Amino acid sequence: MMKVEIWSDVMCPFCYIGKRRFEKALAGFEHKDEIEIEWKSFQLNPDLKTNPDININQYLADIKGFSVDHAAQLNNHVTQMAANEGLTYNFDKAIVANSFNAHRMAHLAKQRGLGDAAEEALFKAYFTEGRNIDDIETLTELGMGLGLPPEELKQTLASDRYADDVKHDIAEAQYLGVRGVPFFVLNRKYAVSGAQELPVFNDTLTKAFTDWQLENPKPTFDTTEGPWCGPDSDC
Repeated sequence: MMKVEIWSDVMCPFCYIGKRRFEKALAGFEHKDEIEIEWKSFQLNPDLKTNPDININQYLADIKGFSVDHAAQLNNHVTQMAANEGLTYNFDKAIVANSFNAHRMAHLAKQRGLGDAAEEALFKAYFTEGRNIDDIETLTELGMGLGLPPEELKQTLASDRYADDVKHDIAEAQYLGVRGVPFFVLNRKYAVSGAQELPVFNDTLTKAFTDWQLENPKPTFDTTEGPWCGPDSDC
């Protein structure tokens, strides 16, 4: 399987859009069944304090240094971009929240083969449903909705389990020179930065997979034939 690694943050609006665009490219890719996707953690603002009382436009204005009106205009533009991909963004309901615990829950889900499902649930919770993705009860409910074992989920969220995994992902991103997300790494040879348009993902998938096939040729054998049984044989 050729691996595609995706660095992302739950509160990044372009990450959800990028997820949809990549999924569309992958759906039309001839060798999609030979692609393995691994989600990796990234934090846009590790020091962010969760604050359900602050408006997302005000938060953006404060950290970027521009007006609330300008922040609202930017979010309206992103909302339209998301709508074009079939996504619903409700920035008026979004809760400003640190994403570290959400990433820990996603790592637990990844261990169970549910990494992609976890990312989808977290994005939807944050951008569409206006839920607090730093709230333990919310994360527990989302995790149980994925089918994660309730006791393991609760124990994980009540501890610092997977904290080192999140930090490792972030450190790895820094080592690779990742400056922002989403960031897609294909076969550790090609990268796509940002929520690029479909043709970019299509072209990069094709190039990366062509290289991967050359690096991982299917085995061939010099076969000596004898009596045998097969699905279409008479035995």
